[in-house]
Amino acid sequence: EDPQRKVILLKYSDGYYTNYMQDRTRFHELDFSLEILNTSRQDRQLYEYIVSKGPEEVWQIQLEVYEPASDPSSQILSWVLANGTCNITLNCTAERGDNISYRWGSGDTSTSGLCSHSSSLLHLTYPLQNSSISSSCTTSNPVQHPH
Repeated sequence: EDPQRKVILLKYSDGYYTNYMQDRTRFHELDFSLEILNTSRQDRQLYEYIVSKGPEEVWQIQLEVYEPASDPSSQILSWVLANGTCNITLNCTAERGDNISYRWGSGDTSTSGLCSHSSSLLHLTYPLQNSSISSSCTTSNPVQHPH
């Protein structure tokens, strides 16, 4: 797709306006706000909003649409015992969602330093006698709080 391709949403001139996407947008003359309704991922692109009250102004709007992140699941990718220590690699994944951020945390405050990480992968190395380490993964993205 052409990244410079634009769709004109609305043109306002001297008290009259043309809404080029009447079924998809709602224009509010009171404050000149424009709502884009029922957005989907396919609506990500550059839009123009043209207003003429004297000199013409062209507003360009880059719309981004994000699908919320689904609940995450974590799995053990590798598990190695060597020299009295345990090495584990965990992977956290969400089936759906855009621009997902991952955060690992520990339920045990004494080991919080071990489990603080912001990638979907977490590498843990700890002595075998400390076998009660627990960690959990949370996901979030620009349209939703962590869960």
